[in-house]
Amino acid sequence: MHTFIEHARSFPARAAVAGERLDRLAAGQKPLALFITCSDSRVVPSLITGAHPGELFELRTAGGIVPRYSLDRPSGEVATIEFAIEALGIGDIVVCGHSHCAAVGAVVRRDDLAAIPALGGWLAHAADPLGEETDLSLATQQHVLAQLERLRAYPVVWRRLQDGRVRLHGWFYEVHTGKVFTHRPGDDTFLPL
Repeated sequence: MHTFIEHARSFPARAAVAGERLDRLAAGQKPLALFITCSDSRVVPSLITGAHPGELFELRTAGGIVPRYSLDRPSGEVATIEFAIEALGIGDIVVCGHSHCAAVGAVVRRDDLAAIPALGGWLAHAADPLGEETDLSLATQQHVLAQLERLRAYPVVWRRLQDGRVRLHGWFYEVHTGKVFTHRPGDDTFLPL
């Protein structure tokens, strides 16, 4: 923790040296993209994309799961997505899965999650079955596509897809190489960016 505290203390000075004008952020936010990904500490959206403060609106969940849209069971994830699109007017949504994902691995392997029941419940209710895919990278890529399908069912996303104001992007990040792959719908495959 000591290192984190020291970095937090020196952040304003380091930002100034790097040319970051933090004072401009007080006027409001206008992020360029909504970035939905896993909570995994090895996945750092701003590091991967080179985004500066105010450029990415992030939603991080165990497994990068987008829950089904429901007003009967409101969730922070659904509220975040609606706010990003409706209130902030974000036009690009990236769903980024990653290699070595423990959540997707648990679903694929059908792990016993009795010791962590909240995670077990989240994965059971939110993760789509991943079929018989045993390759974790391929299973994670299928998982990304399933989350994109869920997003299409959100009323605000569906409306904006229809009029061209929203674009969806499926990404896969390799934590061991730093490479990012994007889904090409025409080929139905993930290729390097």
